Amino acid sequence: MKVRITSQCMGDRNCNNLCPEVFEYDEDELKSIVRFDTIPNEYKALCRQAAEECGAGAIEILEDD
Repeated sequence: MKVRITSQCMGDRNCNNLCPEVFEYDEDELKSIVRFDTIPNEYKALCRQAAEECGAGAIEILEDD
């Protein structure tokens, strides 16, 4: 699984609060970024939850085939 933050990110940091192991806030870009190229298994459920709860719809989940 891969996770991408789109340009729709409003920088409200909900994903950072939910899963700080994966999401980090970039002070220069004023948006969240993803710390991993491929999400470790133990964080996949939280990433899916973060995508569902993102008010801007800025988190894209790319499932492995």
